[in-house]
Amino acid sequence: MAPCCRAFRIFRWLLTVLAVVAACFFPFLVHSIGAQANAVDLAGNPVDPFLSSPGKVVVLVFVRTDCPVSNRYAPTIQRISAQHLDRAAFWLVYPSKADSPDTIRKHQQDFSYKLPALRDLQHTLVKQGRVQITPEVAVFDVNRRLIYHGRIDNLYEDFGRARSTPTTHELDDAIQAAINRKPLSADAVPAVGCYISDLE
Repeated sequence: MAPCCRAFRIFRWLLTVLAVVAACFFPFLVHSIGAQANAVDLAGNPVDPFLSSPGKVVVLVFVRTDCPVSNRYAPTIQRISAQHLDRAAFWLVYPSKADSPDTIRKHQQDFSYKLPALRDLQHTLVKQGRVQITPEVAVFDVNRRLIYHGRIDNLYEDFGRARSTPTTHELDDAIQAAINRKPLSADAVPAVGCYISDLE
């Protein structure tokens, strides 16, 4: 057999093998992508905040429209997001199914939020961020590794008991650590607010 014919047969055989492998693994790939797309924007479109924020630290801020602690943190969340605009992507995540798109739009207007909002209907991001409370944050480094989850700062000692000003700044510290690739003294600090488990 001529060398060119033998090379062609080998090439055709390789194409067949690749086609079989693709047919076997494509459904799993689609399932995996779909599993990350359970968060939706206010128009109902699937959104993956990690794919939408390449090269940036990703900060998921879990809030609900009717949680007074969440609402009190609105200025702080916006201030910190503005300070890190170039290096960190902030997303407001609403884990409550009761928060409709219209309710969220009104909430954003009432508190002058400019951050993109996601509805986490299946609690996909809740699980990825290991959060339990609103407000609570999950900070992921540029490699999408969760480096911190917990409170924003220590303004609240307990529900209904707040300091005049916070004395620790966990969210800001976590973002700085993620940007500078430095370890944190604590990768999780309990938050004070409204339990996500109570939202269903």
